[in-house]
Amino acid sequence: MDSIWQRELCQLVGETYVSFNASEHERYVTDWFGREAGVALAVVRPGCTDEVAAIVACCHRHGVSIVPQGGNTGLVGGALPDRSGSQCVLSLERLNTIRSIDGAGKTITVEAGVLLAHVQEAAAREGLEFPLSMGSEGSCTIGGMLSTNAGGTAVLRYGNARALCLGLEVVTADGDILPGLRQLRKDNTGYDLRDLFIGAEGTLGIITAAVLSMVPAPKAKLSALVALESAEQAVALLDLVQAQVGPLLTAFELISNTCLNLVANYFPQMPYPFANPTPFSVLMEVSDHESEAHALTLIERVLGLAIERGLATDVLLPQSLAQSQKFWSIREHIPLSQVKDGKNVKHDISLPISEVPSFLAQAEQLVASLHTGARIIAFGHLGDGNLHFNVAAPFGHSAESIFQDKLRISNAIHELVTSLNGSISAEHGIGQMKAKDLARFKSPVEMRMFKSIKKALDPDGVFNPGKILLV
Repeated sequence: MDSIWQRELCQLVGETYVSFNASEHERYVTDWFGREAGVALAVVRPGCTDEVAAIVACCHRHGVSIVPQGGNTGLVGGALPDRSGSQCVLSLERLNTIRSIDGAGKTITVEAGVLLAHVQEAAAREGLEFPLSMGSEGSCTIGGMLSTNAGGTAVLRYGNARALCLGLEVVTADGDILPGLRQLRKDNTGYDLRDLFIGAEGTLGIITAAVLSMVPAPKAKLSALVALESAEQAVALLDLVQAQVGPLLTAFELISNTCLNLVANYFPQMPYPFANPTPFSVLMEVSDHESEAHALTLIERVLGLAIERGLATDVLLPQSLAQSQKFWSIREHIPLSQVKDGKNVKHDISLPISEVPSFLAQAEQLVASLHTGARIIAFGHLGDGNLHFNVAAPFGHSAESIFQDKLRISNAIHELVTSLNGSISAEHGIGQMKAKDLARFKSPVEMRMFKSIKKALDPDGVFNPGKILLV
């Protein structure tokens, strides 16, 4: 590599924050599950937006492509360099300042490297709440969250990351700074450039700061765990609960029996919660602005109706906020139990809610026909139609054995999802792992428009090549 480029990079941010040594790059080039790894030409860690802009301009001049990276908690390789050793990883971890909080306007302005958990804590100190929540909130950053339009458990009530973002500051492919940190909830002045960058996975520009929307903190959040005989019952229960409690329902998670067994097996401190095995269960959460007692009364009433109408076989009611947190701990340990269980073929899909039962029934038959004895680990955010449909090797078989049929399984699942008017990526993004699938399942018109936008905003392909689009 051109030593002039290396010297310029060091001059821009200081030698301390640039590394050309591959032995120092492991955490920047390997994904969270340890499944994928790339090779970085360099890792650079700017400390402010001006430095990000200067780095981009420098790399553009020298023909070096850039891979923007936040907390590197993604699951589709969207923040990893490829194996060519020709891409520079630009880590935003040092852009970690909360710039301002407007309590009256209920907004918080933060830099891209701020952890999601730190935004939640800052909101709580103001008596407010930033309602986006997910298992990786202690390690994922705001920039990465917005770049993937992250979802999480409360999308049912508050929407994806896009719905919680009012404004963005972005560095463009030319090294210019787009000053869009507006706190406005109404701004009808032309094209909404903000929405182009949210969900673009760093392929159109680098998000360096954002204005986020907060909400009043509820007085109580209580959850209940409900046993069900079928996915059809889960959909009917969702309809009943929404009719009874309306917007107070903030989460509605579907959990298969396999998931509960995995958690109990790998985390004995969280034993199987029900007296009898159940094909499915639902973890529902009610956020109440009156009191904990009022929230419990609502839950008891609606689940009493569910029992009367034959929509539930068992109900575990919370005795306290601490008990609710234990229910959520089971849910949050599903991905961790999968890590202990071994690699599996993952699918992050979304469907019309009414089609979820049909999908699960058909997908089970498909998987059985493609890999005898394969285990299905299905769970997700039923309230917004998002399922994590994972396929693991049979008991007693090597975890790697399922990957012999990975392509056939994924193709079959994605074809089924598409036939039911669903999406092959609900909240994880496309990255490099689903780029071929995107080209296959998106219409030619959509793909042409995607490429036109990329060409307009990043004509020389500086940002995150090979992600979302293959060219």
